[in-house]
Amino acid sequence: MSKPYADREVWFLTGSQSLYGEETLRQVAEQSQEVARVLDEAGDVPVRIVWKPVLKDTESIRRAMIDASSDDRVLGVITWMHTFSPSKMWIKGLDQLRKPLLHLHTQANVELPWDTIDFDFMNLNQAAHGDREHGYIQSRMGIARTTVAGHVTSPVVQARVGAWVRAAAGWAATHEMRLVRFGDNMRYVAVTEGDKTEAEITFGVSVNTWGVNELVEAVEAVADADVDVLVAQYEELYDVVPELRLGGERHESLRYAARQEIAIEGFLTALGATAFTTTFEDLGGLRQLPGLAVQRLMAKGYGFGAEGDWKTAVLVRAAKVMGEGLPGGASLMEDYTYDMTPGAELILGAHMLEVCPSLTTSRPTVEIHPLGIGGKEDPVRMVFSTDAGPGVVVAMSDMRDRFRLTANVVDVVTPPAALPHLPVARAVWQPRPDFTTSAEAWLTAGAAHHTVLSTQVGLEVFEIFAQLARTELLVIDEHTTRRGFADQVRWNQVYYRIAQGL
Repeated sequence: MSKPYADREVWFLTGSQSLYGEETLRQVAEQSQEVARVLDEAGDVPVRIVWKPVLKDTESIRRAMIDASSDDRVLGVITWMHTFSPSKMWIKGLDQLRKPLLHLHTQANVELPWDTIDFDFMNLNQAAHGDREHGYIQSRMGIARTTVAGHVTSPVVQARVGAWVRAAAGWAATHEMRLVRFGDNMRYVAVTEGDKTEAEITFGVSVNTWGVNELVEAVEAVADADVDVLVAQYEELYDVVPELRLGGERHESLRYAARQEIAIEGFLTALGATAFTTTFEDLGGLRQLPGLAVQRLMAKGYGFGAEGDWKTAVLVRAAKVMGEGLPGGASLMEDYTYDMTPGAELILGAHMLEVCPSLTTSRPTVEIHPLGIGGKEDPVRMVFSTDAGPGVVVAMSDMRDRFRLTANVVDVVTPPAALPHLPVARAVWQPRPDFTTSAEAWLTAGAAHHTVLSTQVGLEVFEIFAQLARTELLVIDEHTTRRGFADQVRWNQVYYRIAQGL
């Protein structure tokens, strides 16, 4: 069975000790291999689960954690204490672990054999208190981890393990991420600023700037033959308006958009970068603000932030990786304007140009329209409406002493009308729990206006990602109240300042 993260793996580590004798340890090994096999074959677990020999002493545990931490293929480790594994044996190993950890609290059997159970059975199947010992040492050491309890054959358990795997993949993606800023931030905007050094400490991402005219040179160097091939793909994949098609009066604008796509992707590939930003105020010799190029590169998995917003580009890339292989998509988004009809409020999200077509299963149109800012030629862009369904909108803000993630669970809906005069890709959604509570909570949080909208992964994956980063996450969902949310913001202010230490 093909896995979305085919080149990665998660190690399954089973804890025991030599006290029980060879026969019991043989059964522990056999049963833990079966648990690992069930996870490996689960459709909701998107990575290969690799069983490792049972760990029975301090040195083998320490070595396993060092090996997992140093192996770039490993997204994280799953631990399970089949029998009682004294937790002092785990201290040195847990101290060495630098990968995400999931503590699976399960057992080999579903039901107890009430008529035949004896103390040999009890000695073998001790996870009920073996895992409590393991949980204690993790809590005492302050180990960030996800805990999942239930039998491994449960679809709920498998789905939760799968959510952790996806968050771990996002965590790996940010730590492997190089982000290219073409130019600087939009002038005078506060929320798109941020501490790039702290971002590398917290999320692992390397954020640096390249002059826009370096990109201009790359655009000008693109071969006409390569442009011909890409333009032909555009005309095959999308409904390109006649004026942009071969022979149309504005066909050259489409060709220039293709040059931008080829050049940007080549630039990023040469640097090993997986995310980038642009800004309409810093285009140098570029003839258009990249629109179509950005949309297509996001669809290929690149992170992107408009107006120099590198923090949103990080989120878009992480969401792309975390949602790999799932229906739906992820994109830069911006709450643009509202329908405030009482009881039927809606948010219309869009951006000037750059919304990813992974959000739709429809066939986008490729159009060209004026852009009233930037002072450049009319840019080419894809136009479509996002498919209806559940989603989550997430923003990142720099709060001086920490990064804050704010997430709003939403229901994307079909636009009430056709929007024939809105020449941009867009999404329309109902925020949970309701418009007023959502908007007031978002503003109370100081959450950014640029976001990532994901219709692939839900809130749980972002919650685990925030845990891995040890960073703040404020959630707005069907359980949110204005008073409770305001209290949480105040409590978090105290907690995160204390947690920072002196």
